[in-house]
Amino acid sequence: MSNTRIQNVMDNLQKMGLTQLLISDMTAIYYLTGQRFFPGERLVLLHISTGGNTLYLNELSQETEPIKDVETIRFSLGDDGLSRVIKGIGKGALGVDKNLPARYLIPLLHESGAGDVIVASEAVDRARARKDIQEQAYMAESSEINDRAMEQFEKLIQEGVTERGVQEQMRGIYKELGADDIGFGFSAFGANAAEPHHASDDTVLKEGDCVVLDVGCIKYGYFSDMTRTFFYKSVSGRHREIYEIVKLANETAQKIVRPGVRFSDIDRTARDIIAAAGYGEYFIHRLGHSIGLQMHEYGDVSAYNDDLVEEGMIFSIEPGIYLPGDFGVRIEDLVLATENGVRSLNGYSKELKVID
Repeated sequence: MSNTRIQNVMDNLQKMGLTQLLISDMTAIYYLTGQRFFPGERLVLLHISTGGNTLYLNELSQETEPIKDVETIRFSLGDDGLSRVIKGIGKGALGVDKNLPARYLIPLLHESGAGDVIVASEAVDRARARKDIQEQAYMAESSEINDRAMEQFEKLIQEGVTERGVQEQMRGIYKELGADDIGFGFSAFGANAAEPHHASDDTVLKEGDCVVLDVGCIKYGYFSDMTRTFFYKSVSGRHREIYEIVKLANETAQKIVRPGVRFSDIDRTARDIIAAAGYGEYFIHRLGHSIGLQMHEYGDVSAYNDDLVEEGMIFSIEPGIYLPGDFGVRIEDLVLATENGVRSLNGYSKELKVID
């Protein structure tokens, strides 16, 4: 168990008026214990409280190594383990996470001795949002691999290639560069790039197409994420102008990132630039999302999030302009909020590039 991470969660619980939390989310359990479990439909729960910590495990869900500072209670295949969990819950209000299945939550509501049962995932989510030094190093390495991978992906943009043909080569390239696996990746050509989350298909590249590559890998369990937009053989004056608008929005938004700034103000900075250029209605998604052990984590960079940036937070800055039936541009980097400012985790060039 990570005592520091547990204490951070407990501090957040205290602010919510809680002294105990039942966690079913496997990523959160890994974050706190350092152990990954793949229980399928079987019960695995972590109960943390001011009185101590207990891990409830089906006998098929074994630890790979002993976990310190936690009591482990195992149960057999014929026992769903819930009665043991109910017995171990303390008095007073109980926090549960948002992933707890109804087949466990409903009996807890009716049979446990706890008072109110409250969804309290935020206690873990807010702790995870601030990456410690080791996590920052892992994510920097994952992003460094992503930079090198983009260099290889760019070389795949050749006459006759299809979107799917580019996508299918991504995993192998990531593996060769030392990633544990691909996190995700897609390519979009021409008008398909006007769909922010286009599913790569058999569209063949043609002269004048933009090429959007939105890609990320996993290293040490942590995700990277980056988007670059290229052009094949030629680029029109209008498309060049729009690309430069998006690039300016990306760079300007990054410059204001620092602890104490509202996420909504970062979003507004990029959005105002795009709106002033006459393309506000074509920037159709939030500016960014938090990232770490999962591709999308708690918190985002949007007009609706007035939370303040804190040191150690990592999130994307990815403005875009999408013209239906024509083309789309997105430029994305991951940024780390430092003590006094910001550090971009991506160094791959954002200068407009026409691939011959």
